[in-house]
Amino acid sequence: MATQGPVLKAARRFSGWLIVAAILFIVLGVFAIIEPAVAGLGVALLVGWLLIFGGISHFISAFEGGGAKRVLFQFLIGGYYLLTHPLLALGTLTLLLAAVILAAGVCEIVTYFRLRSEQASGWMLANGIVALVLGGMIWLQWPSSSVWAIGTLVGVNLLFTGITRLMVGLTGRRLIRHATA
Repeated sequence: MATQGPVLKAARRFSGWLIVAAILFIVLGVFAIIEPAVAGLGVALLVGWLLIFGGISHFISAFEGGGAKRVLFQFLIGGYYLLTHPLLALGTLTLLLAAVILAAGVCEIVTYFRLRSEQASGWMLANGIVALVLGGMIWLQWPSSSVWAIGTLVGVNLLFTGITRLMVGLTGRRLIRHATA
């Protein structure tokens, strides 16, 4: 009984922070959906900085052995390119996104044909078709799709992540109330 107090207090604190983070995710998701071009540029700049920091970490690890010099050069040049040319980077990332979505759609359809006798395999076929249509839309409308594709998809992801976290946080709160009742 004595450990319930601190545990419940920690659970309340955690669920509170989860709800706050969820609301932040939802707000950012809605903003990204409303302003997909701004969100897409933000993603391009984030990827650029990640490549720069990845290059720096490869440089540091190069002194510990191995041949990271070529990788370092590629990371630094790639990161510099993305940071100094964010619109071109957004176009490149959008084309890459379309290719990945198309490949995922093909894989889903192939998986459906291999598992079509299993229950719910139709969902794989439907998902594959949707992925092919979405990837095709992005690919066929490229480069103009660069303005909306990444920002919108990131926005939808943030929105659904926020809603999921909010539901988990509210469920946690409900369970805590039930446990203390």
